[in-house]
Amino acid sequence: MGGLALRLDKESFTYADILEMDERVELIEGKLYMMAPPSTRHQLISAELFFQLKAYVQGKPCQVIAAPFGVRLFPRAYQQDDTFVEPDMVVVCDAAKLDEWGCNGAPDLIIEILSPSNAEYDKEIKFYQYQKAGVLEYWIVNPWNPSVQVNILKKGRYLTFEYPGIALVPVSVLPGCVINLKEVF
Repeated sequence: MGGLALRLDKESFTYADILEMDERVELIEGKLYMMAPPSTRHQLISAELFFQLKAYVQGKPCQVIAAPFGVRLFPRAYQQDDTFVEPDMVVVCDAAKLDEWGCNGAPDLIIEILSPSNAEYDKEIKFYQYQKAGVLEYWIVNPWNPSVQVNILKKGRYLTFEYPGIALVPVSVLPGCVINLKEVF
């Protein structure tokens, strides 16, 4: 039996608990969220986004990392850290935030690709957490209605921009980088 089944009686979890589990989960303010496996369409979209971003950052100080990859949004000691996510993709331009276990602090860019099981979670719960953590840019990619919602942090709040699946989308944290959504969808 996996570590998760042995620990479900707890009211609140930490990152230290997750390190002992056999399941892929995320943690928001001590509450566990199970992660479903991604669809083929999800993975194809992720691969194209990764390809375009990776080509742009080549030779630059930023790193593009695709899931599974852990992000501790609010750096604390493992035993006290109660928020841990695995976004579909991150861009991190501060190498000091990268450690053996993932990203310790807010990435510059987070991309989440919606799935039927996580759409509201990504659009509401994670939106709030990413804004609170100071993630500079948060993309929500919709595979069913090909489009991208780009959220750019200004004065602690996200400004939201919608792009149809045929648009060229600028990446604000990577000046000069433009993602061609025709290739993504």
